[in-house]
Amino acid sequence: AGNASGVVDGAAAVVIKSASKASADGDKPLARIISWGIVGLEPAIMAYGPVPSSRKALEKAGLTIDDIDRWEINEAFAGQAVACVKDLGLDIEKVNVNGGAVGIGHPLAATGTRLVLTLAHELKRSNGRYG
Repeated sequence: AGNASGVVDGAAAVVIKSASKASADGDKPLARIISWGIVGLEPAIMAYGPVPSSRKALEKAGLTIDDIDRWEINEAFAGQAVACVKDLGLDIEKVNVNGGAVGIGHPLAATGTRLVLTLAHELKRSNGRYG
């Protein structure tokens, strides 16, 4: 369907190290993880997960919606992403700025890493701080 992400092939990898280990290895980190949010939802509303998990991550980090420079929201279905953007009150100009899964595909096992890497590279490109 034109409003659902296609299942595509894809691969992504990320290396997570402590700051001290990265420094000792001579690595320059692309990004730093300062918070995350994990929630459980009823299966009937599982696509709504970005809303409570984003709120939880923001609260843990002491940040607000306005502090965030870019958002990557998994776009399994166009309507799902629109609902999350609306409920969070996001500026659409900051969301999936390089295209979401409806446009670029949904490599199931790699999607989480793809989202993080797309966001990290976009923050670097745009001189953003938080995403």
